[in-house]
Amino acid sequence: MLKTEKRRYYKTIMKKSLIFVAAGILFLFLLPSCYYDNVEDLYPFEAYTCDTTNVTYSQTIVPIMEANCNTCHNSNDPFYTIYTDNYDDLSLIAKNGQLWKAVNHEQGVVPMPYQGNKLSDCDLKKINIWIKAGSPEN
Repeated sequence: MLKTEKRRYYKTIMKKSLIFVAAGILFLFLLPSCYYDNVEDLYPFEAYTCDTTNVTYSQTIVPIMEANCNTCHNSNDPFYTIYTDNYDDLSLIAKNGQLWKAVNHEQGVVPMPYQGNKLSDCDLKKINIWIKAGSPEN
């Protein structure tokens, strides 16, 4: 009888130990999920370097277009009918909504850059600010 009581006692202790170990492991897995991520912590460089205080066509939009769009969409290439290398054509597609839809990868237009990644959040903010300001030639 003493042997069976010892076995029960040890089984009870083992069960309780397993429950505590399982609870501890579960706690360790859930602990990191409580961490609050924010843009500044995840991407500190872009968050602090995205200056949208003075968005202009010549100083802000032209460099974005040169880096991402003008290789294909330039008026020297007759293959494409949409041009981003001059103010008149770019402001036209900005005002009719095509520019924003394309760079923001919205439905109804071909996402740009074609078969490429979406522009950075910073570039998208700058383009949006310029469009909302009426696409001025400044």
